[in-house]
Amino acid sequence: QVQLVESGGGLVQTGGSLRLSCATSGFTFVTYAMAWFRQAPGKEREFVAGIRWRGSLTNYVDSVEGRFTISRDNAKNTVYLQMNSLKPEDTAVYYCVRKMGDYSNWRDLNNYDHWGQGTQVTVSS
Repeated sequence: QVQLVESGGGLVQTGGSLRLSCATSGFTFVTYAMAWFRQAPGKEREFVAGIRWRGSLTNYVDSVEGRFTISRDNAKNTVYLQMNSLKPEDTAVYYCVRKMGDYSNWRDLNNYDHWGQGTQVTVSS
């Protein structure tokens, strides 16, 4: 079955960096676009970054543009999120998700069919 397993979350100070990983299995990874969402306490789940199966095509929410980088290693069936210059407002549970359709709307939750269990990222001020 499809599995998405995130790792790499933790506690970091403002301005610090973290690298999230999402190890996948149970499907042909190279044929799917992948994304990261996050959910902060009391807020709706929010799109953060996405990457098409062609790894050069990426998309970011404005608030992380220039600070976060999404990438993928198709040989390892893994997607990454490098997060630099972290801010307290980046504190959230981060989810790895599999996207249905390479060209569908990144921000529409209905375009994703499998989610990981999430990993907590906490940025202290």
